Amino acid sequence: MSVTLTEKAEFRLRAFLAGSAPDANDATKGIRISVKDGGCSGYEYAMDVTSKPKADDLVIQQGKITIYVDAESAPLLEGIVIDFIDGVMESGFKFINPNATETCGCGKSFKTSDCSSAGVPCS
Repeated sequence: MSVTLTEKAEFRLRAFLAGSAPDANDATKGIRISVKDGGCSGYEYAMDVTSKPKADDLVIQQGKITIYVDAESAPLLEGIVIDFIDGVMESGFKFINPNATETCGCGKSFKTSDCSSAGVPCS
């Protein structure tokens, strides 16, 4: 499983995690990424802070960030690059997904060509 954070994304996530509420499980605190059915293109990215990963999550260490990938979403996220853009018109995390055949204008949702992935079904 390959997930890549750009330097900007890792920096932003480190700052965000450091500023999030302390937890007894800080040793396992990280970001959990997944895909949900929805959004304007069919699939929608989700990214949450967690200290309690699910038992079947795939675990990836990227620099100083622990990334938990939802096992069902993994086929749709294979090879994804997560960047952070900070501009006048738009700021936030940007997902560059080699599995996407279409993306919406905001870049937060996507579509695959045949919806046959083992991930969450298309609507």
